[in-house]
Amino acid sequence: MQFNKARPAKKETVLMSILNPYLSFRDNAREAMEFYRSVFGGELTVTTLGEANASEDPADQDKIMHGQLTTPNGFTLMGADTPSSMEHTPGNTMSVSLSGDEEDELTGYWNALAVDAQFTMGLEKAPWGDTFGMLTDKFGTQWMVNIAGSSTGS
Repeated sequence: MQFNKARPAKKETVLMSILNPYLSFRDNAREAMEFYRSVFGGELTVTTLGEANASEDPADQDKIMHGQLTTPNGFTLMGADTPSSMEHTPGNTMSVSLSGDEEDELTGYWNALAVDAQFTMGLEKAPWGDTFGMLTDKFGTQWMVNIAGSSTGS
């Protein structure tokens, strides 16, 4: 009788559930994702509808089917262009929230996102004691920034 050699134990990988914002754009996903990379740093990967053979419409070939920005701080932001055949209503269904206690870092993100933005609420002391602000950036994405325990606003 011949026995099989013992196989090394299979290395178990634990995959955590994660939540990532996924932003939809109309024809300017590449520009928007490049802008967010300029704000947060990191590596941006993009695949067009043409590269993925995901559309036969010649007008959609260079549109972004999937873009993903992975930053050194562990943020992941995803986005894509909405194909011409689909309805697109920017900005009114979600916000992206940035929060933490790194005042300089979060204020820097706020200042970068604020370029050409519309402000819902400036970055200021909130009733709960943190510094908080809300804006809609130049691409129609709503952002909330909360700096925990911060003593000053910008």
